Amino acid sequence: MSVDIAAKKQKIVTSQAEERIDWKKRKAELKETQKQRKEAKLLKQLEKQRREEAAEKERLDQRQTNKGRASTVSVAVPGSVLDNAQSPELRTYLAGQIARACVVFCVDEIIVFDEDGEELKSVEGEFKGVGKKGNACIQLARILQYLECPQYLRKWFFPKHHDLQYAGLLNPLDSPHHMRTDDESEYREGIVLDRPTKQGQGSLVNCGMRKDVRIDKQLQSGLRVTVQLSQTHSSESKHCKGVVVAPHVPRTEGGLYWGYSVRLASCLSAVFTESQFKEGYDVTIGTSERGNNLDKATVPPFKHLLVVFGGLQGLEASVDADQNLDVTDPSVLFDLYLNTCPSQGSRTIRTEEAILVSMSGLRPKIEAAFSDASTGSPDSQ
Repeated sequence: MSVDIAAKKQKIVTSQAEERIDWKKRKAELKETQKQRKEAKLLKQLEKQRREEAAEKERLDQRQTNKGRASTVSVAVPGSVLDNAQSPELRTYLAGQIARACVVFCVDEIIVFDEDGEELKSVEGEFKGVGKKGNACIQLARILQYLECPQYLRKWFFPKHHDLQYAGLLNPLDSPHHMRTDDESEYREGIVLDRPTKQGQGSLVNCGMRKDVRIDKQLQSGLRVTVQLSQTHSSESKHCKGVVVAPHVPRTEGGLYWGYSVRLASCLSAVFTESQFKEGYDVTIGTSERGNNLDKATVPPFKHLLVVFGGLQGLEASVDADQNLDVTDPSVLFDLYLNTCPSQGSRTIRTEEAILVSMSGLRPKIEAAFSDASTGSPDSQ
């Protein structure tokens, strides 16, 4: 009996010893597993960093070799589209939809024309209510300009105005030139500051960075300028350095989409005759449900493309109201007169919808034309 008890005790002691040994081994294995996990995580982080550095290097190399884009795309819309909205809030949001649609498809110029032929050359004035003739064009142009301006510059260029009271409802454009404080870029938009500078030194420009930028010229304060930042400046210096370039340089030399300009036209014919480009628009496209099928059309090579959208009553109403035009058929005014949404299910396509539908269908044709078009000289931009 005593022998059995001793044997059982010995067995228990041996089992406990084995358990202690197994526990130590398990702790060692757990420690080794954690070490391997840390090493794997570190290797993963290093690999991610290498990929990011390689992508950044490739992006910089591509920017250096990229000759940019000399061609431009312009869109013309009637200001009367805002009259289709039932409240000031909806008018503002409609303008924001037009801006977003144009930026998504890299439109370089937006022309707001008046279907009624009113003389509108400025965005000055007060908006006095829904449905007031002429004010729709002014309000649309002002909201488009406001949205295009980088956020850090708006307080200087856009004082409080009744047309912009609901601008806070609008979605941001998030265009490449709308940069955050710490974003790195070769180009930035800025405003010339009213600060005294020493003789021979250029003006100071606020470009939305932590430091102001010292430019190469002495300019009048309050001007909006495009600045090309110097890549060689000390982090300890009080100011960054840069040079003022033309607004088209980020597009023509850097290959960047740099927002759109806004132009007011008093009538449909002024859209063509008052072009900001020296040669005018070499390819023009009109959109209408009475046009030819977009799928069968080809956009020829161009330097400056213009796409015109009609209002509630189409381009026919704009042609009839324009005293400078002796034609009744809008198709004769354009190189291409296209139906961008054949077999539409709705009786009408709203202008903000037409921009998205049309530019989406035109995009591959425009890209094909870009590759065939001559580059042109920056002086003609």
